[in-house]
Amino acid sequence: MSARFAGRVALVAGAGDGICRAAAVAFAREGARVLVAGPDPEELAGTLKLIRDTGGEAHSVVADLTRGGSAAAARMVDAAVERFGALDIAFNNATVTGPNSNVADIAEDVWADTLAANLTGVFMAMKHELAHMESHGRGVIVNTACNMANSGRLVGMSAYAASKAALSALTRTAAHEYIGKGIRINAISPGPAHEAGADHADGATAEEVAETVVWLCSDEASFVVGHDMVLDKKTVV
Repeated sequence: MSARFAGRVALVAGAGDGICRAAAVAFAREGARVLVAGPDPEELAGTLKLIRDTGGEAHSVVADLTRGGSAAAARMVDAAVERFGALDIAFNNATVTGPNSNVADIAEDVWADTLAANLTGVFMAMKHELAHMESHGRGVIVNTACNMANSGRLVGMSAYAASKAALSALTRTAAHEYIGKGIRINAISPGPAHEAGADHADGATAEEVAETVVWLCSDEASFVVGHDMVLDKKTVV
């Protein structure tokens, strides 16, 4: 097991599978102690098993940022600090695609739910993560945006595109606010992540996305601030 993140604590929030699971496993492989947070306890348990089976150290907390809001965000940050004594890294990977409808056909409550999951939930997470990190003068945050959010090509997915474009803007603005306080903030914008070996021309595997997240959180990326990194083979215009 690598010592790249030895002595550091990483919070992976959003779900217990897919990119979240791959990132949690990757952080643990690099020596971090990992707190995984999400709404499904069975998925979280599966992630913990993968980490512990390879000698990693991890803990989980059930936290639904969409429905639980600020209280859920506070609970997961508190859990990391209480369990491991610190919070050095946070990866916020909340992603709900929402309806496949043209703008005029989107129900108002569905619009609100999509923004609550993809934007407000991440804002709540950042609010509590930043409060802890600022008090300690250091930290790294990575958020998951979307590679097509700013291109206007997500036809029928306006709520999703709007929420992810707003998250990208929030990430860049927060990065400028907090870099002077020792906290680096960036985003990733992957295409559709898929299982290794699947027949997709675009989009990385969850493991490939996770490796980018790990790099962004490492000392090797110490001068990368306020970026939204597109992870796709296509050129977005």
